[in-house]
Amino acid sequence: MSRMATTEDRAAAARAAAERANGEANAEKSATEAWREELYAQKPERDALFTTMSGLPVEPLATPDSVDIDYERDLGYPGVYPYTRGVYPSMYRGRLWTMRQFAGFGTAAETNERFRYLRDHGQTGLSTAFDMPTLMGYDSDHPKSLGEVGREGVAIDSLEDMELLFRGIPLDEVSTSMTINAPAAMLLAFYICVGEEQGVPADKLRGTIQTDILKEYIAQKEWIFPPEPSMRLCVDMIEHCAKEVPLWHPVSISGYHIREAGSTAAQELAFTLADGFAYVEAALERGLDVDDFAPRLSFFFNAHIDFFEEIAKYRAARRIWARELRDRYGAKSPRSWLMRFHTQTAGVSLTAQQPEVNIVRTALEALAAVLGGTQSLHTNSFDEALALPTEHAVKLALRTQQVIAHETGVASTIDPLGGSYFVEDLTNTLEAEAYDYFDRIRKLGGVIPAIKENFFQREIAEASFRFQSEVERGERVIVGVNRYQDADEKPIEILHIDAALEQRQIERVRALRGRRSSEAVERALARLKDDAAVDDRNLMPAILDASRAYVTMGEMCDALRDVWGVWRETPVF
Repeated sequence: MSRMATTEDRAAAARAAAERANGEANAEKSATEAWREELYAQKPERDALFTTMSGLPVEPLATPDSVDIDYERDLGYPGVYPYTRGVYPSMYRGRLWTMRQFAGFGTAAETNERFRYLRDHGQTGLSTAFDMPTLMGYDSDHPKSLGEVGREGVAIDSLEDMELLFRGIPLDEVSTSMTINAPAAMLLAFYICVGEEQGVPADKLRGTIQTDILKEYIAQKEWIFPPEPSMRLCVDMIEHCAKEVPLWHPVSISGYHIREAGSTAAQELAFTLADGFAYVEAALERGLDVDDFAPRLSFFFNAHIDFFEEIAKYRAARRIWARELRDRYGAKSPRSWLMRFHTQTAGVSLTAQQPEVNIVRTALEALAAVLGGTQSLHTNSFDEALALPTEHAVKLALRTQQVIAHETGVASTIDPLGGSYFVEDLTNTLEAEAYDYFDRIRKLGGVIPAIKENFFQREIAEASFRFQSEVERGERVIVGVNRYQDADEKPIEILHIDAALEQRQIERVRALRGRRSSEAVERALARLKDDAAVDDRNLMPAILDASRAYVTMGEMCDALRDVWGVWRETPVF
């Protein structure tokens, strides 16, 4: 069966299941219909928007009539295909999720201190946020970096900064996540080089680097190069890690930023998985065996405030990914079918008004991620709608995870909401919505042609407009924003980044250029340009050599800009 036919057949089956679940016309009135007409209808409903946050209708009661489910086919058991109920047999009874709080501000020295603080308070994994110049491939002394150095993440210009970032932190004892995309290859190379200096070989390094450039074009807008060479660089990383860094996740396929841009849950699910399939297809075109790289692909989802919709989203995602990897892409290893994912609570749900209420939002979102079976979790700090978080706010966010893990009892049983009529019906509905989107993307020619047609961007813009309109009309209640406002609200203390840190970082990178070997730098950059001009050369060896010569990240990106050019998006109106 062709890949196209498999997707179309599943889309038709998913739509049919959703139709049956929502109730086809029956010759006899069901007990549910009788209850609704004879009892429920006698009491008026309150004036409220009875839909999910994404606009899916929510019926007053879920019953066996609501859902079309075959237990063995659609649910099964944890650790067993299709993994709807979890990717590991014991789930949290065997091991709790990794508590991975995001950290990064100022220079490497300040973030190194925050890393140590979090580890001292029980964090089990490191997660690194980078500043805007680093995300966009500019060194701290570039004119475009002015005023942004260290503001919303840590400034990393070279291997020297990465050495300082992880000073005193043994890389063989931690799992590290790095949220970086367009220059991801350079940051991964810096990390590998720090491991070498610590005596930790590349095949012992554990962690994840985001790398997901497709979602940048779709939602976050932090790209450098055009889509085609950017995809080549992603596949270079996948290929290199499969051979040399086997415990590393070279791509974290990210729905988080798609959701933060205003998408619905169904759009986050569909667009993220479509991106994942695009990376699989690109790696297969390179000649890689799917079972050599698919087990190290990971995902990153948003945990938004609509509790049950989020849980259903994660369950549907696991089921779709397992089915498509097995049936569409021919993966033979069950490890290739597993969707393992990190979750972060929704930054866009945080409010600047009454920010302490964000603690409640974050706790509920984190609980949904846990009940949905996440492998790793970041909880946002309550003050992040105003600034980067203070140590006090970060500790509260971490304690939120610890309370969920140790006090609520939810980690004692696996998929406790499995079998809920409502959750299973919602899982089916989101799955059907995702397959409808897959079909539309296929008809446009795939993910990259759809990006160039602004398909994703328009879909997200329309969903965002609908949601914001509901808020402004008062139909969608946001506590403290359009209802329950507090006229006497007092400001809270926030974190302020010392402006002097930017100048210190600029001086640091300039001093590095004065100490290093100019000849080695020129040789490394010449090799990088030569390799970039040849389509079938993996760029990771050249990037690693340049890193060891202390070529800066911005210099490497400039070299690739010279060869590949830059990308300009057609605006969406």
